[in-house]
Amino acid sequence: MIKILLADDDNGLRRVVKYKLQQKNYDVTAVENGQLALDAVKTQKFDLVLSDMKMPKLSGIELLEEIKKIQPNLEVILITAHADISQAVFAVKIGAFDYLPKPFEDEQLFLAIEKALKVKRLEDENKRLKKKLNQQNKPFHISGVSKAYKEMKELIKKVAPSDATVLLYGASGTGKEVLAKLIHAQSNRSEQEMITINCAAIPKDLLESELFGHKKGSFTGAVQDKKGKFELAHNSSLFLDEISELPLDLQAKLLRAIQERVIEPIGAEKSIAVDIRLIAASNQKLKEKVAQGNFREDLFYRLNVIPITLPTLAERKDDILILAQGFLEKIAPNSKITFSNDLEDTLLHHNWPGNIRELENLIERMVILRKKDRLTTKDLPREFNVEKENFEEQLQAENTSQISFYDAEIKLIKNALLKSANNKSKAAKSLKIPRHVLIYRMKKYNLFITPKETE
Repeated sequence: MIKILLADDDNGLRRVVKYKLQQKNYDVTAVENGQLALDAVKTQKFDLVLSDMKMPKLSGIELLEEIKKIQPNLEVILITAHADISQAVFAVKIGAFDYLPKPFEDEQLFLAIEKALKVKRLEDENKRLKKKLNQQNKPFHISGVSKAYKEMKELIKKVAPSDATVLLYGASGTGKEVLAKLIHAQSNRSEQEMITINCAAIPKDLLESELFGHKKGSFTGAVQDKKGKFELAHNSSLFLDEISELPLDLQAKLLRAIQERVIEPIGAEKSIAVDIRLIAASNQKLKEKVAQGNFREDLFYRLNVIPITLPTLAERKDDILILAQGFLEKIAPNSKITFSNDLEDTLLHHNWPGNIRELENLIERMVILRKKDRLTTKDLPREFNVEKENFEEQLQAENTSQISFYDAEIKLIKNALLKSANNKSKAAKSLKIPRHVLIYRMKKYNLFITPKETE
């Protein structure tokens, strides 16, 4: 319900106006002077203030000035005698939404209120959309300690502030769009929304219109003008995902757009200048597509200004638990959910064919379906049990089928250290675990190889 604060020292007028507003289903708080009105604003939330100009203790203009200090977006309508019109005009100049000269008709009152509330609704909607946009543009902050991550982070730090075209390579699920958002967020264009288009997800006959727009009547179904992604990305960044799927005929138009920074919507008579920062991504090596004749060589060199290859999650073993914790905080912020040691071990040993996306989906699934806040291997889907079975087969191959998991793990670590001549990096690689995890387990089991054992 809309809450209105009514301030007027005229008891009769105050009661009448309050009654009429309540008849319109407004929630009305009525007070007899400006000071009481100011006290109410400090302690309650109102959608609108309706105040007389002349009141004891605090005038309407003084009340207006104080309200704007506390809640700049709270609209104020002043009620004034005809002799005070000049003051009312002044009040509008310093922030009042409108004024009502006495005597006023009911319709004048309701119309003024509705106009003020409409402005408030638009302002609230604008704030909501800005907040939503900021959340959309705000990328998930991926952190890590692996060498691959640190190298990529340093490269992004150098590249992001420039307007250089970036070409992201990486397998599905490695986080190409997330990385594009990070680059955009650290650029000089970050205040604008990054525009994204997946070239593989749009039918080829619609892709040109999606990229460059069209004019009404330019083809069947073009019932109105449409802005393309290039025009929408003016003064911002344009992310072209799966650019390897772009048809050859559109590659020529894309090349012109990149070279000349102009586009021509379908059916348009004039070209449109655009100022964009281009970020493209592909899960295929474009150089190979060029060799096959499926991608223009000149376009490839235009895109390949700053190539960045995203490492797979298998190449970022050191980051798995950090990423898992980050996804947990993103999916269930301020929760008490934790990972058990056995679950962390399983996450570290998994091959992650789906990369970071697979990890995020797994964490979300376990959080939603959990029975307790302590997540364990029991919360994992069945496919992870398959890996456990494979691990057991490996143990059997090592003649460990009759020993405990504890002893089997010690045996596997010791064998890896012996085969690698006590080289911990090589041993960790053969075990498919991060080096720091190997060292942790060696300390845990007090397991060290003497020089004589490696001879």
